[in-house]
Amino acid sequence: MSLLISTWIKFFFLFAPFFVLSMFLALTRGESSASRRQVANKAIIASVAISIVLLFFGGSLFAVLGITLDSFKIGSGVLLFLSALSLVRDGTRNHAVGMPSEERDDVSVVPLAVPTIIGPATIGTILVYGAELQGWDLIIGLMGLLLALGTLTIILYSGSLIEKMLGRTGLNVLSKITGLILAAMAAQIFMSGVMGFLQPVAIPL
Repeated sequence: MSLLISTWIKFFFLFAPFFVLSMFLALTRGESSASRRQVANKAIIASVAISIVLLFFGGSLFAVLGITLDSFKIGSGVLLFLSALSLVRDGTRNHAVGMPSEERDDVSVVPLAVPTIIGPATIGTILVYGAELQGWDLIIGLMGLLLALGTLTIILYSGSLIEKMLGRTGLNVLSKITGLILAAMAAQIFMSGVMGFLQPVAIPL
């Protein structure tokens, strides 16, 4: 149960829900509640599909490319830290700046699902978690991921109410707090990769 809760919380903050909500509100401004829910449903379904593929096939991808998990942890940690830094500084993710001004017929998959919910840093982190978790732990990790996206769905459904209660400033503050938590997660992933490289190699006698 503790693994499920910790995984749920990690994925919840990884998806930067309050930043996603700000983007969602900007991209669907002026649309009806029914239309907004339809956009939210499509975005979450696309995010679930992409996340499951990343979670289950991360280890295989590393094997095919000849990349060690430790090296990918370092790269993923750096990407996640840059994303967290952007959230703390500006309240937005560095890869998603300016997207609300774009005119699109359907914003649910692009840019809402990708890259707002599933951005480069998120992809790298899910790949790392997928490679780290094995057996039953991987199933628990999947459950935590689905719970996080389910929580994000509820937040998007309640977007107008949350915006009225918190305002744009409140959402921006929560995004910055999310960035601080992501920075700590990034540091942990990065240091885990570094320590993996620094571990002495056992030489058989």
